[in-house]
Amino acid sequence: MDTPAENGPSASDRGAGPDIHPQETAISEVGEFGLIAHLRDTLGESDDDSILEGIADDAAVYRVSDETVHVVTTDALIEGVHFDRTFMPMEHLGFKAMSVNVSDVAAMNARPRYATVVVGVPKNASVEAMGTLYQGIKQACDAYGITVIGGDTTGAHSLSVTVTVIGEAAEDEVVYRRGSKPGDKICVTGDVGASYAGLKVLLLQREQLQQQGEDFQPHLDKFSYVIRRHLAPPAQLQAVRNWKGAGFRPSSLIDVSDGLASEVHHLCEASGTRAQLYEPSIPISPHTRNAATEFGEEVTVYALFGGEDYELVFTASEEQLKDLDPQSFNVIGEMEAPEEDTPRVQLKQADGENVRVRPGGFDHFGDDQPQG
Repeated sequence: MDTPAENGPSASDRGAGPDIHPQETAISEVGEFGLIAHLRDTLGESDDDSILEGIADDAAVYRVSDETVHVVTTDALIEGVHFDRTFMPMEHLGFKAMSVNVSDVAAMNARPRYATVVVGVPKNASVEAMGTLYQGIKQACDAYGITVIGGDTTGAHSLSVTVTVIGEAAEDEVVYRRGSKPGDKICVTGDVGASYAGLKVLLLQREQLQQQGEDFQPHLDKFSYVIRRHLAPPAQLQAVRNWKGAGFRPSSLIDVSDGLASEVHHLCEASGTRAQLYEPSIPISPHTRNAATEFGEEVTVYALFGGEDYELVFTASEEQLKDLDPQSFNVIGEMEAPEEDTPRVQLKQADGENVRVRPGGFDHFGDDQPQG
């Protein structure tokens, strides 16, 4: 399980520019999270005591009153990096752009309130296409209870949609990546791996279209579930609402954007724990299994490294979990105390072998990855 599934843009899609000076460091050498750490260090620490969380979690958190905090997150979807207009309907793109941000707010155990939207518009985009994009944004706003309060439009070489969502919560309701402790169960909502399966299907269909031209006949019906999970993934805001109704608060929380393996690593690193996962317990849809079989690939790789499922991974004690509907989540492992020379995350496979799991998944600056 040391090899992550590839899911990202090819080197040729990322654009050309001046060569990197020999004394400079290529971003691909440090990866996305290494770059973020470098930029965070460049900005330095803030002495504003109203900031409860900065560049270290799914969203920033700052205090606005004695009891209330705002939770703020921004994500961009860039044509040629995150989507391909040949198989991404504009309405779905608008919905997804909102969902990925709402998911970050949900991953802080908060509720979204307001959003701003910035659209980079290329010359080959029409007014009607932009209207359809905003229809998808409106559908997401209605589903999540959000109001778009502003933004910007600008010319661009390719289409891009950048959304900022502002959420709200009581200060003692917010859940961070840190907080889990040995003995806590590791849980996940829904199923994982479906989005990557949908991407694989769409990439194959695009390749066949390019080869066959007008003779191409798409075959998508049997893959409708995984395609939908890739094109218009729902944020798991209802889970957060249900938790609030049940009086439940996880000890740590994150959403599955870069891949289950990567997210579990984040929880462990933030909490100072290690994780033992159990392969048979990872929830995978039969539709995802069928897609993996079609491609002759291992479905567990899809589940661990695929990304963009936007389910929630959370930890809690066994006693706390009794407050939840057992059908609303799956226990996939447990947190353990760190041990020297023991991998941060391990997976016990169906055959009983316990293997190391590396934090693979989507990397915006990885080399030669297929376009998402």
